[in-house]
Amino acid sequence: MRFVHPDRPAAVRHDRRRVLALGAGLALSALLPSGALAQRAAMPFPQWVEHFRARARARGIDDEVYTRVMRGVKPDTSVYALDAAQPEFNEELWQYLNRRVSDWRIGVGRERARQYASLLGRIEREYGVDRHIMLGLWGMESAFGEVVDNRKLMRPVIPALAALAWGDPRRRRYWEQELLNALVIIQRGWSTPEEMTGSWAGAMGHTQWMPEVWLNMGVDFDRDGRISPFAPDDALAGTARYLVARGKYRRGEKWGHEVRLPARFNTKLADRRTWRTVAAWEKLGVTRADGKPSRNHGMRARLWLPVEGGPAFLLGQNFYAVRSYNPSYNYALAIVHLGDRIAGADGFVQPFPGGERVPTLAELQEIQKRLTALGFDTGGVDGRVGRDTMRAVQAFQRRAGMEPADGYPGLKVLNRLRQGL
Repeated sequence: MRFVHPDRPAAVRHDRRRVLALGAGLALSALLPSGALAQRAAMPFPQWVEHFRARARARGIDDEVYTRVMRGVKPDTSVYALDAAQPEFNEELWQYLNRRVSDWRIGVGRERARQYASLLGRIEREYGVDRHIMLGLWGMESAFGEVVDNRKLMRPVIPALAALAWGDPRRRRYWEQELLNALVIIQRGWSTPEEMTGSWAGAMGHTQWMPEVWLNMGVDFDRDGRISPFAPDDALAGTARYLVARGKYRRGEKWGHEVRLPARFNTKLADRRTWRTVAAWEKLGVTRADGKPSRNHGMRARLWLPVEGGPAFLLGQNFYAVRSYNPSYNYALAIVHLGDRIAGADGFVQPFPGGERVPTLAELQEIQKRLTALGFDTGGVDGRVGRDTMRAVQAFQRRAGMEPADGYPGLKVLNRLRQGL
């Protein structure tokens, strides 16, 4: 996906641990021609559509609705080759964070904080989820809604889910359920097939809901008579509800904080499993990295040291609530760190070994401008790093003999561009 906007949105959201595991199954299908997996289906697609009608009836979907939605649907067989679990570029954690907690995202996040202050305040009062957590998640999932209507990134969901339900033998039951969920949403009048655009796996809207999440966690927060992830009010409120109901988010607690470890600290204690109170960690010499006094001494937290010699973190329950939305620790750290930066906090105190500082918006624009002048297509000069920019950087790195050719648009690439090939 060219990323006109900083990153591709997350692909799937219902029971995210289960769905992200689809990568193992789809990895093999990515090696096959686009129609090969479909050819293993039990019957031709039109016949399957009629066969599936009985499942829809059993779910309470009217024949008229089913016929209207499914008649003439052409399965989007390109989804078979899209393996969301295998990234095109291998990123170090510091690169992952730098690309996502960018000047552009921080700046737009602060604008959204002002623009949606009333909505975010209502969500805080109703669900107890800190507004900056919500802003960080919104920024990560859809670049604050900017990818929602981007047809280059989003595709019609019904043809995608129908193709997966018909032709993916490994996860067919899951995709069948999500297709049925989507049909229920349409029957309820909450959406139309034309409006339902999203990722290859069917995640939709500002915070990338799968149909199951839409049905079971959605909230009509704008009181217009329907629930929609394409409406900021409903999307953010429903996601806050998700964090509380499924992530066990705790009102009034912080997600955690960066810490400094004492000399000769037993790093085996940073096992991401052992809960201790903040006060108990402090007795072991674990202190806030910024030197400020700790709050919430009674808060239970786990210790995480992502990279030896880099920053360490105490992770409270609310970090894990965010992680319930996607099981990646890196993803959750990016969200909470982005939220902190939007709130006005500084970057991490302890740098990552071998890392670079985050390029400024102007520096990223300069990288894109220089690459474009050399004939590398970045998809625009907007300071937002996406697939096109990363592919252009990688091609430049290879031509310039830079190792590794990782596609990361950082300061080393900028300096080399300034020197010329």
